[in-house]
Amino acid sequence: MIKIITFTLLYYMYLKTKQNMKQLLSVLMLLIIGKGAFAQDLEFTQFYASPIYLNPAFAGSHGCPRFTAIHRDQWTNISGSYISTAASYDQYFKNISGGIGILASNDIQAKTINTSTINFIYSYHVNLNRKWTLMFGAKATWCQKFLDWDKLTFGDQIDPFRGFIFSTGDKKRGGSRGFFDVSSGIVLFNKIFNIGFAANHLATPNQSMILGENSKLPMRFTAHASANIPVGAQSKYSNSTTIMPSIIWSYHDGFYQMNVGTYIKFSNFTMGAWYRSKDAFILTFGINTGKFKLGYSYDVTASRLNNGVSGGAHEISLGLNLHCKSKPQKFRTIACPSF
Repeated sequence: MIKIITFTLLYYMYLKTKQNMKQLLSVLMLLIIGKGAFAQDLEFTQFYASPIYLNPAFAGSHGCPRFTAIHRDQWTNISGSYISTAASYDQYFKNISGGIGILASNDIQAKTINTSTINFIYSYHVNLNRKWTLMFGAKATWCQKFLDWDKLTFGDQIDPFRGFIFSTGDKKRGGSRGFFDVSSGIVLFNKIFNIGFAANHLATPNQSMILGENSKLPMRFTAHASANIPVGAQSKYSNSTTIMPSIIWSYHDGFYQMNVGTYIKFSNFTMGAWYRSKDAFILTFGINTGKFKLGYSYDVTASRLNNGVSGGAHEISLGLNLHCKSKPQKFRTIACPSF
């Protein structure tokens, strides 16, 4: 149905190109990215700013209570952009040898599809030896999707010369869907290096918002690795510089994506550069005082849309590391990138 609506819009906008160039570009964008616009999960480019969104095994990895929030506004020059927000809280509990986390997210696609989730996460931590620690995570999710039927248009509404002037004969068939989902993840780390893998949508639930339709949500797989490499010695007169190279690979329903980049941290300041395969260059800036973290990133579109058409993507993140009396004696804090 989405494809029929899209081509109908394209036909009408072709008739009125001069007056509707912005809408035409919006439809062309949907045609370029195809079904991925409606099938893929929301994704942030400050990957480690919301670590338990990247991988549920990260729950409790900081030890003390941690709060994060992140907001993304994608393709701001195009009518009907994509707006995503997530907030989370997690901490480590000695009595259960692991971390507990809660994550809420909201994703608005082209002002038409609204997806909200609430996620409950548990991660078990085990020290394998004096250097390596393994974390297993599991996530239970309730997802609610809404389709604004009134914002859809159909072919029987079009007059070839006057545009959309008729009422549609298509009747509303649903518009919302709620479902339960589960995910899992694993992370292995030492003082410098970490590697992880996450599998999402293991339940492959029906996500169709149209009555009588069955559209399974495919499983999504993510692999990631990063390192914290100090450069130079730290003294009371100067801070050492840390380089944090990272790589993140994901697969979802036939779509592959590779993100490669690095952060450079000096004192409380961090800057980074990433490349997302055939899609964007990402620039990140941030400040991290230890208790407070603020980051900003901008995606420069490198695909056929080009940055002038899309307007790129803006993303801002906030992190608060709350005080706790003391971390367990054997607890190990993971060395992952700041943003």
